[in-house]
Parts: sequence; structure tokens; C-alpha cells
Amino acid sequence: MCAHVKTVLSQYDLRMAHSTPYSILDISPIPQGFTAADALRNTLDVAQHAERWGYTRYWLAEHHNMTGNASSATAVVIGHVAAGTSRIRVGSGGIMLPNHAPLVIAEQFGTLASLFPGRIDLGLGRAPGTDQMTARALRRDLIGGDDRFPQDVRELQHYFGPIQEGQAVKAIPGADTNVPIWILGSSLYGAQLAAHFGLPYAFASHFAPSQLLEAMHTYRTLFKPSAQLAKPYAAFLMNVVAADTDDEAGHLFTSLQQHFVRMRRNTRGQLPPPIDDIDGFCEPHEKAGMMQMLECSTVGNMNTVQKGMQHWLDRTGANEIIITGQLFDHRARLHSFELAAQAAQGLQSQVQSN
Repeated sequence: MCAHVKTVLSQYDLRMAHSTPYSILDISPIPQGFTAADALRNTLDVAQHAERWGYTRYWLAEHHNMTGNASSATAVVIGHVAAGTSRIRVGSGGIMLPNHAPLVIAEQFGTLASLFPGRIDLGLGRAPGTDQMTARALRRDLIGGDDRFPQDVRELQHYFGPIQEGQAVKAIPGADTNVPIWILGSSLYGAQLAAHFGLPYAFASHFAPSQLLEAMHTYRTLFKPSAQLAKPYAAFLMNVVAADTDDEAGHLFTSLQQHFVRMRRNTRGQLPPPIDDIDGFCEPHEKAGMMQMLECSTVGNMNTVQKGMQHWLDRTGANEIIITGQLFDHRARLHSFELAAQAAQGLQSQVQSN
């Protein structure tokens, strides 16, 4: 099982001798004054440019009941992006598995893999990606969702494999597609599970960096080879805001800073425009909490951004860097991702193995 996946990841290993793969995570942010339709058009535009700029994959994240995110129907958006591109891998970063029956996800991603063979990733998260009331509305029979996560992952792997004699429930499409599964996480739990199952692992350090280094070490130390993956393959996520000058990038970064402060205040909304004085927007303790959450970020011109990327790459020993950038202005966001690609092309990874 998973022969295609082994081929894909072995290609990444060959690239590692020369450069570090770099990718994008997108939540289709909806800026203030704009609509979800605007955000989804922008997502496709970014993905089409990302393909030309050498990005390895373009992932969409599942969130619900959030007025500032347009990627809630994640599989649908993945299909939209994959249809509008031709080479870049497209996938989820991630699907929040407790919200869904594994069979439904197997059918959705089996369909995507059938339409876009060799280009679809399935990143899985254990959190609901929303509040508990919304989680219950998504999966009304949810009982002990966290406790079932490992079993649900195994069930998905079963559906993506070849149909067995006497198998009563089949994913059609899905069977024998061997869609590559990643485990996503922001704690040691995901690192341990990914290592135990022998799956690639991505850490959500763009908003929860505190256990990043320990999780990477845990994953590499505990990793067990599997049919999908012979050796550890880890990525980490970081916020990148790039502009022609450090000052301009710092100004653009205030949109994301405001967003995180508002999360702490429980006053989420659409992505706000940048402001001149972030200190005037929040109290010192709010800023301290926000800066802690955004520790894994690099903001500045191309050289500054490259130094920040290399710093975190050196600390983590990761195989791949996945960047995310929530900027209010679409043209500024495109320019940021373009500069980030130029910066990433010069990165060198000292990959640590188990």
C-alpha cells in the first residue's frame, strides 16, 4: 500500500540535497469590507502565482463559524484550487477529523485524487477548529471525538487502500488511491501519533509555538517506518510578512497582530486593515500574549525574512517550511509570497533523522 506516496516523498528527499521545499497554508482570509467570494477568488490567484514561484504545496485549513475565514468547505476549495492550477500539490492543513465521518472524508479526497492524480494531500487535525456548539452542529453524534482520532486515522488508511475480500464498506472513489495522509498538531500528542503511525508531521507553530522544538524531537525519536514513509518527514508552519522594506512589512503585520489580540478578547471578525500604532490598539499584557503566540514569525524585507526562516529551520531541523501570511491588501499579500519564495530558494536545511 501507498507505493505512490513513497515515490512522492522520495522525490522530496532528492530535493533535500539542494534546497528546502517551501509551501503555503491558506485560510482564505476575508478582509473587512470584502466577501467570501472575494476571498476565494484571491485564494485561487495566490495559488496560481505560488505554482509559478516554486511552492511545493498549497494547503487550505478547515475552520467553522468564523466570519473572517472562507475555507470552511475545505474539500470544495481544494477542488477549486486544484482545477485552477496544474502542478502544485493541493491539500488540507488540515481537515479536522472529529467533525466528520472518516468514510465521508475518504470519498471526498478519493474523488479529489481521482480528478487530480498525484497532487492531493490530506492533512488531519484532532481539534474541532471551532467552538463546541458548532462542533456538535457539524457532527451531532459526536461522542469522545478526541479519543477516536487514532481509530479514525486508521479507518481512513483502510478506505484508501486496496479493497479486501469481504470488505463490506468501501470508499468509492477512494479505494486504492493511497491519498498521502499527514498528521497536524500543536502539541506532543500529534507528534507521538505521527511517529507511531509512520506518517509525515506538520506542527502548527504559526499560532502555538511553545512545544515546537520538543514536538520535532519527539517525532524524530519515536518514528517507526511505515508503508507510506521510510524515515521521518517533518514540516513546521510560520507567519511570513515580506515587503520591500522592514518598516512596510511591520506595518502590514499589524493586521495579523490585531487579529490575534481580538481572538484573546473573543471579538473575532474579518481581517482588519493595518494600523500605524499597534501599542495604541492593545494593552501591554495583550501585546505580550499576542507576541508569544506569533513568536514563530518573520517580518521584513527579503533578506530579513530569509534570516528569520533560516533561524527557525536551523532550530527545528525540519524537512520543509510551510508559510502563512494574512495581509489585508491582496496585492501586498501576493508580493509578500513572491518575496518569501525568493527568500526560501536560498534556504539550506540540516535535516535531523531519528
